[in-house]
Amino acid sequence: MLHGLNLRAAKGSVVTVIGPNGAGKSTLLNALMGVLPSRGRIEYQGRSLALQSLEERVMAGIALVPETRALFGSMSVEDNLRLGAYRQFRLGEKDSQKSLDEVYALFPRLQERRTQLAGTLSGGERQMLAVGRALMSKPSLLMLDEPSLGLAPLVVRDIFKTIAGLRATGVTILLVEQNARAALEVADHGYVLEMGEIALEGPAAELARDSRVIDTYLGAARQKNSG
Repeated sequence: MLHGLNLRAAKGSVVTVIGPNGAGKSTLLNALMGVLPSRGRIEYQGRSLALQSLEERVMAGIALVPETRALFGSMSVEDNLRLGAYRQFRLGEKDSQKSLDEVYALFPRLQERRTQLAGTLSGGERQMLAVGRALMSKPSLLMLDEPSLGLAPLVVRDIFKTIAGLRATGVTILLVEQNARAALEVADHGYVLEMGEIALEGPAAELARDSRVIDTYLGAARQKNSG
């Protein structure tokens, strides 16, 4: 249960929400996306999202990469990506090839695997595909739920390098992550969520030096995943 939250994400910035397992981080993203009901005021680009459905939020330019990746395992990499162009198709952009080329430039591995079934990809490749599919919709706000979950350290480094690079495209990123150090290294601003409430917030560089932030992450890392 979340309560009393007040978060802001400036256009083109990377904002991270960190905290222990069970703090409500995934719930927050699902509420913002419209997957879960919520009360209070949610504004996006100066407009209220309170009465908008999930599909309407997608059409408004919001994309969520869930913790589960939610890929179509029996479809090829390229078909998964083309499905991500649904919003652009609805907006009148019938040719998704340019967007596809941009994603392949960002993730060359996906181009190498374009005919491979998504269900046969490695964990890191699945994460790349999930992010790439979200980017195919040309979102203004990209929300990432635990992108490093279950990945090897070298793959995590590559994923966060990509997240940092996305800042140059102008997309706003809201990053939910347990890997506090990695998240704060790429973020401009950070929030610490504990028991459904914001316990700390501030510039990412300052939070990265806060012993309480480090203790929260390390303590959570030893706990069994509780969602």
